[in-house]
Amino acid sequence: MIKIRIVSVGKTKEAWLEQALAEYLQRLKAQVIFEFCWCKDDVALTALVERANSEKVIGLDPNGQLMTSERFAEFFDRQVVEGGSKVTFVIGGADGLPSVLKTNLNLISLSPLTFTHQITRLILIEQIYRAIEILKGSKYHKGSQ
Repeated sequence: MIKIRIVSVGKTKEAWLEQALAEYLQRLKAQVIFEFCWCKDDVALTALVERANSEKVIGLDPNGQLMTSERFAEFFDRQVVEGGSKVTFVIGGADGLPSVLKTNLNLISLSPLTFTHQITRLILIEQIYRAIEILKGSKYHKGSQ
């Protein structure tokens, strides 16, 4: 079983977004255990990330490495293997990740577009679901094949 922790500033506030997140969490429940850690500010976010030293920790940042869904699936698979099935994704608040985390984390970008941290959570979880489906060879992903 894969354990994914998502660390972020702020909570999800919109009911429609909670419903969308719940849909993907339901789809993934047989393969992934999710843990969500909501931090009040950048100081708490940084402290929580620094304590996650036994896992693979990936920061989400617009200046991080861009990749296709297929490439993300390969990347995700490698992170899960190297992290002993434990991976942490870090999402910054309105100002993005604190600079100390940007210099210390492996950074990826989900898009050159800017999203709220709440929307980023949904996109990340959908891409994790997509990655797992790509790795299984299912027909969920209909990208360039």
